[in-house]
Amino acid sequence: MSAKFNELIQSERPVLVDFFATWCQPCKVMSSVLNTVKRNVEEEARIVKIDIDQYQAIAAEYGVRSVPTLLIFKKGELLFRQSGVMDVNSLTAELKKHI
Repeated sequence: MSAKFNELIQSERPVLVDFFATWCQPCKVMSSVLNTVKRNVEEEARIVKIDIDQYQAIAAEYGVRSVPTLLIFKKGELLFRQSGVMDVNSLTAELKKHI
């Protein structure tokens, strides 16, 4: 997965990565926010969810200590990072900055 993940974040389109856990209540809230953000940005950006329990190495590599943690990459560069729930408008605006 790590090689595939590295390939994924090299994209010309911004990639929003949502580090989450199935047992995390705020992550469930974030999931519905991401569905709306996805509709807002359509094909201009990609949204990927990474389960920290399944992909512990990737979570560790990026120092994810709490969930949800959101990262935005473009061409392999980390452009944005925030832990905790974000609202639809703030997250859409942040993602559109990098399109």
